[in-house]
Amino acid sequence: MTEADLPAVMSLERATFPLDAWSEGMMRGELADQPRTRHYVVAVDGDLIIGYAGLAVAADQADVQTIAVLSERQGEGVGSAMLTELLDEARRRAAQEIFLEVRADNPRARSVYERFGFEEIGVRRRYYDDGTDAIMMKRKLDG
Repeated sequence: MTEADLPAVMSLERATFPLDAWSEGMMRGELADQPRTRHYVVAVDGDLIIGYAGLAVAADQADVQTIAVLSERQGEGVGSAMLTELLDEARRRAAQEIFLEVRADNPRARSVYERFGFEEIGVRRRYYDDGTDAIMMKRKLDG
């Protein structure tokens, strides 16, 4: 992902996360840390950005920062492909574990993460701006 992608990414961000979307300033801050501690990707179909995802890595720990896919393109494997890239990047950076938070009211995303070997490790009460809990998940990374 580059700054040139931000208009499309921010539109998708607001559509996907209407109650707690990141600001453009927050997203620019994430991009500013590439490649040092961040890795952001976009999924495209022709000229259209249909998804984006981000990873943070510090020492031997990685965190999935965000994954979003256009609603009409969900269920096509776009999110899985981006998550695979994030896992691969975490391994390239020698991370041993990868963490994420997912909304408690998003069973579809939780099932994707479970298929990828993530396990629930806790709950962050009222984590999201609208008061929804976050399910904390973790996966060990193999070489």
